[in-house]
Amino acid sequence: KCRTGPMDIVFVIDSSRSVRPFEFEIMRQFMMDIIGSLDVGPNATRVGVIQYSSQVQNIFSLKTFFTRADMEKAINSIVPLSQGTMTGLAIQYAMNVAFTTQEGARPLHKKIPRIAIIVTDGRPQDRVTEVATQARNAGIEIYAVGIQRADMNSLRAMASPPLEEHVFLVESFELIQQFGKQFQDKLCAVDVCANQEHGCQHSCVSTPGSFYCECNPGYRLNVDGKTCSPIDACADGRHGCQHQCVSTRGSYSCRCRAGYYLNQDKKSCSMIDYCSFRNHSCQHECVSIPNGHYCRCRSGFTLQPDSRSCRATDLCNGVDHGCEFKCVSTEGSFYCVCPEGQHLQADGKACSKCGAGHVDLVMVIDGSKSVRPQNFELVKQFVNGIVDLLEVSPHGTRVGLVQYSSRVRTEFPLNKYHSADEIKKAVMEVEYMEKGTMTGLALKHMVEHSFSELEGARPLSHNIPRIGLVFTDGRSQDDISEWARRAKESGIVMFAVGVGKAVEEELRAIASEPVEQHFSYSADFTTMTHLVENFKLNICPEEGKGEMEIRSPCECEALVQFQTNTVAILQGLTEKNILWARSLAQMTARLEDLEKQIADKK
Repeated sequence: KCRTGPMDIVFVIDSSRSVRPFEFEIMRQFMMDIIGSLDVGPNATRVGVIQYSSQVQNIFSLKTFFTRADMEKAINSIVPLSQGTMTGLAIQYAMNVAFTTQEGARPLHKKIPRIAIIVTDGRPQDRVTEVATQARNAGIEIYAVGIQRADMNSLRAMASPPLEEHVFLVESFELIQQFGKQFQDKLCAVDVCANQEHGCQHSCVSTPGSFYCECNPGYRLNVDGKTCSPIDACADGRHGCQHQCVSTRGSYSCRCRAGYYLNQDKKSCSMIDYCSFRNHSCQHECVSIPNGHYCRCRSGFTLQPDSRSCRATDLCNGVDHGCEFKCVSTEGSFYCVCPEGQHLQADGKACSKCGAGHVDLVMVIDGSKSVRPQNFELVKQFVNGIVDLLEVSPHGTRVGLVQYSSRVRTEFPLNKYHSADEIKKAVMEVEYMEKGTMTGLALKHMVEHSFSELEGARPLSHNIPRIGLVFTDGRSQDDISEWARRAKESGIVMFAVGVGKAVEEELRAIASEPVEQHFSYSADFTTMTHLVENFKLNICPEEGKGEMEIRSPCECEALVQFQTNTVAILQGLTEKNILWARSLAQMTARLEDLEKQIADKK
């Protein structure tokens, strides 16, 4: 045995039909003798074997076996192909397949010799010169060994220079074993690493006649080819660490900044949720931050000096609220109120005396079959006439609309629209329902739903009047008394408008006290638009328990205005036909009753 540096050796064995069985056995022994003299292993010499005839067969590659015993076992199991002699094809395979890194060859930059040992007994049946040149140019050192009938010219065309060191012709198979000992000397070389000062900092690797230095894992060879430096795996910026990259010998690990923890992907970081430990003692909300937490109060509250508890903020004392009369604080907000007998203006701050007060108005219109489509359009015009008289805004008057027949439908709630134009457009788009007249059911719907805060009614504590206006053209098909009573008991000021066959008894049951001020009647749909003025909300609504007390001259002026409007309506009615006579008598009686009330109050 001789000591050699690492090599990648591939035997290319001719198993054509001209090689007789006992001769092939000699070739087996030749290969095993050569292998027996080598230091084989993954970091020493690697060996591969291919045989060829008319085709090429891989017996084992450079990465298959790393012990002599495994290699010898594989060599002994070779079955000759016994066909033609395609030596050029075998060299092509060795170059394109056997000596690739995928099959176990070390990379060229490591300068590990790649050696092909071609053993043949005849003349190639294909061209070898060109493919052998390509193989040599690819860094493969070729030894050409011919036996008996081998063609010397072909051997010389295949072998690497100098030819006298790479071409061998053996007269018979019996002499190949003797030749094998001579060939071993060619592969053997002085172990430079063992016999002279190499200067490698980490490892020295011998090659035939030379050596090179290698570094341990995690280090790279410096430009002097001898010393080594640690590899900074973080330096190339491809580590993917979200916060910090920490280099370790040839590798790296990710680390998070204080207050964060490393996720399962070992790269990204998440902030530690200190609030999740449930020891923060915050009264309202806990907010996690790196390295700790802090307490936060909900809107409308102020954090106390202990940094944990919260107290409601009195915004009326802390901001320029602008309320003309009085500011009332609520949780996180405030609102303005006015003195008794005055109303809040549209800006939500100023107060007005006896003007057009701001209210929550829900109009309930009859959409039964008796109304008929053309008259329903007049009803919508009547509704829009009332809207024109109002100061519609989120902080002023809010308007909702309900239609009923055999069922009840909210056309739009109080909080749907915030301008008169939006409301009027929505009114004109309302579709006529037809069918029955369930006025009681409509009143129930108005009380339970239309004046709920969910649908936009302002809280009773805000002192915003709630007004319900019911329009109908006939007798109800259900009882109205209970829900008419409940509506008024809940603080809703009820107005009743009847047309045509509307029943006066039902209208009076719906209307608030004084009844004469809160219900109106028109003989037919074409004249009811004159009733719009009756609902001009220019009197200060009562504070909510039945009778309206006249508390100021403004309220007297409002009643005078109502009287003037009523007289104007009566004058219009006298110009109509005799069918309105009953309506005229009723209105005259109401007027006299009003005059009497004014006189009594004075």
